[in-house]
Amino acid sequence: MVKNRQSIVKFDHVQKSYDGKTLVIKDLNLSIETGEFLTMLGPSGSGKTTCLMMLAGFEPATYGEIYLNNQPINRVAPHRRGIGMVFQNYALFPHMTVAENLAFPLRVRKLSNSETEARVERVLDMVQLSGFGSRRPAQLSGGQRQRVAVARALVFEPVLVLMDEPLGALDKNLREEMQFEIKRIHEDLGVTVVYVTHDQSEALTMSNRIAVFNDGVIQQLATPDVLYEQPENAFVARFIGENNCLEGQVESVDGAYCQVRLETGESIRALKVKVDSEGEPTTLSLRPERVTVAPAETTGDNLVSGRVEELIYLGDHIRVRLTVAGNREFVVKVSNTQHRTSLSKGNQVQLAWAADDCRALDTLQDTSIPA
Repeated sequence: MVKNRQSIVKFDHVQKSYDGKTLVIKDLNLSIETGEFLTMLGPSGSGKTTCLMMLAGFEPATYGEIYLNNQPINRVAPHRRGIGMVFQNYALFPHMTVAENLAFPLRVRKLSNSETEARVERVLDMVQLSGFGSRRPAQLSGGQRQRVAVARALVFEPVLVLMDEPLGALDKNLREEMQFEIKRIHEDLGVTVVYVTHDQSEALTMSNRIAVFNDGVIQQLATPDVLYEQPENAFVARFIGENNCLEGQVESVDGAYCQVRLETGESIRALKVKVDSEGEPTTLSLRPERVTVAPAETTGDNLVSGRVEELIYLGDHIRVRLTVAGNREFVVKVSNTQHRTSLSKGNQVQLAWAADDCRALDTLQDTSIPA
């Protein structure tokens, strides 16, 4: 994200209820900067799609105001907001050719034939579909249809493009290819994109910033690296990337750090992130790649024994699942050139990690992820 950009979108104390009783969006305050790629990420029912639909104008806000370029838009019709939209199901007209699909939003805006043809050719070239203008959607692959859908959202040069799970219907390889394609188009054009997905890897790959939603509230808003390396609560830590969780109680607090007694008796030093005082329950968050299988003579912040339960060979590394302090799903990623002899199912090994890599957060019971 570039500093000193102006906000193009602002949610100001926005709430949404469908039944007049339950809030699915709870006092949302969010500013989106001009030219950034912001992803709304969260599980089903977290409120991310509702936010997108309110911004698009397909759902009214129950309370609060949404601004586009500093103008309130709650009472502006969707087609008058100048926003491009890309859906998961493409929403292309099957009876029209690709060129006709792309020309449709330009015809509605009464652009001249020459300008319409020029823009259609330009966006076809942008999405690498030059020469496909005469085909119909049924004659295209899923990836090509999605490219046309992206092109149609861009052809009338909107100030903002919204994308609602646009890659959900594609297979893994094509989805990854389209992630980079959309990211390239965003960088080339500098258009502002608001993207909705439940796929964390997709969000990490494409975004300038990510807003992690749960239960109608943004749990954390940050760049991908900060979300992964510095989760602010147990929900974000568990939802973003693979994460080891250990339950315990704060024994003592020492400045930015705390000492935590695990349920099985081990004492762990960790960063004090979302705990305040002695006696509090906490969930320790630790990424698998931050843990090392250590020789017996190793010293450091945290040394804990673990029992090897499973080894999975993944080429450049071995994924080791262990039982550690009562957690049977504790994972360590080990280079396939290291510690091969000690990594056998049933072996006891010593694990080590730094206090700075271990974060004392709130309890998982308070931040459950909906099914």
